[in-house]
Amino acid sequence: MPQQAWSKKRERQYSHIKQGLKAHGRSTDVAEEIAARTVNKERARSGESTSRSRTSTRDISSGRRGGLRSHRGPGGRTKAQLYNEAKKKGVRGRSKMSKAQLERAVGRG
Repeated sequence: MPQQAWSKKRERQYSHIKQGLKAHGRSTDVAEEIAARTVNKERARSGESTSRSRTSTRDISSGRRGGLRSHRGPGGRTKAQLYNEAKKKGVRGRSKMSKAQLERAVGRG
């Protein structure tokens, strides 16, 4: 699934991620999708792509995160993400709340 816009480095990165996922028992389709998404996110973070989402550029890098928030649902959000959601919902006292308190405040809103 390597794309024409990808450099040789990104193609190697894609194949390395895909092989690692397949070695851990993921299906070929799933491994290809995860590898492509990871490479595209890294391209966006380094300014190689023409368009990018805010989470691609401001979130922790996918390499460092290493599945930290995968399959966790709302418990996997960062404190900053919880804070922003609390801000949108108008939760009072959010700046002094811990991550756990923010999770509770956002969850019941």
